[in-house]
Amino acid sequence: MSDPKETSLTPQTSLIHSSYRAPDGFEAFPVGIHHASTVVFPNVEAMRSREWREKLGYTYGLHGTPTSFVLEARLAEIEGGNYCRVTPSGLAAIAMVNFAFLKSGDDVLLPDNVYGPSKDLGQWLERDFQITARFYDPMIGEGLADLIMSNTRLVWTETPGSVSMEVPDIPALCRAAHARGVLVAIDNTWSAGLAFKAFEHGVDIVMQAVTKYQSGGSDVLMGAVVVRDQALNEKLELAHMRLGFGVGMDDVYLVLRSLSSMRLRFEAHDAAARKVATWLKQRPEIVSVLHPAFEDCPGHAHWKRDFTGAGGLFSVIFDPRYVEEQTDRFVDSLRLFKIGYSWGGAHSLCVPYRMRGMRREWMREGQLVRFNIGLESPEDLIADIEQALARM
Repeated sequence: MSDPKETSLTPQTSLIHSSYRAPDGFEAFPVGIHHASTVVFPNVEAMRSREWREKLGYTYGLHGTPTSFVLEARLAEIEGGNYCRVTPSGLAAIAMVNFAFLKSGDDVLLPDNVYGPSKDLGQWLERDFQITARFYDPMIGEGLADLIMSNTRLVWTETPGSVSMEVPDIPALCRAAHARGVLVAIDNTWSAGLAFKAFEHGVDIVMQAVTKYQSGGSDVLMGAVVVRDQALNEKLELAHMRLGFGVGMDDVYLVLRSLSSMRLRFEAHDAAARKVATWLKQRPEIVSVLHPAFEDCPGHAHWKRDFTGAGGLFSVIFDPRYVEEQTDRFVDSLRLFKIGYSWGGAHSLCVPYRMRGMRREWMREGQLVRFNIGLESPEDLIADIEQALARM
């Protein structure tokens, strides 16, 4: 067949097969957005010899384009890892880890304060896939060793618990698991990989909800899994392929555009959250402020030892004299705070939780409400909380 560039093409074909090629040498700060389902090969030999798992070339859009490869490399660098795969959501990243390292007959341990959908996923694995999912006290430390069985393959951790805010002793949990040859995975979303270096504290697999601080705009759903070990990465790559996890390159670009400001935003969230939390701690309506940087938060000593920052997420417990109807009225009365899940965006959020339905051994009295402190003025946020408390 003759080269289309050397023949006269009909207008319709010219719309599809243009002979124009942009000149080489363009360089700019933004990463280019490369969309693709089909990836074009120069010849049959290249098609047959290219290996999708090695990231040395491109085979199909599902496995990545230059745009997603750049994001994955940068997310790995932030965590101090060597390999990364992005997924359509944080929960997808959790699922990918589970399906990469668990099979029927295996056992997985999850902290009782784990992210709710992760807990539900574990129960689904047990019900339909014959994978035992057991829940442990997140503050158990090296006592985890007593729970590990011969078929335990994976221990999940989360620091802190994204609602109840306990900070577990991650190094102790890792020592207990590794002594029995068990892998440890962590949901490191709260710290964005900035305030807690999970690999340096013994973790094998780091999961992030890139939806949060990495995006920063409350407009992207994405997850990521990072590892240092090549053998672990190979299993994750296969799970990623078999589950068919792909992400849109426009979303990848939005995250890439936000990464350069992530540390500045994280520190601004942190400073504002501590200011609001300190004010709340003085209020008679509040009996406890669950903020890891505060001395009376469970696991504060672990936070002080292992973390360099705190971000914008914390919870409070209202005095037991206030019933759910009253704390719901408080949340409904907020004007700047919006009611919604997630965190890490510019807008402040507030959500009430029914803890006795979430935690097996939750013994604390009083209604729990979680705050995400955005990038508004903390003085305005405090004024908003104050007027809502008056309406309660």
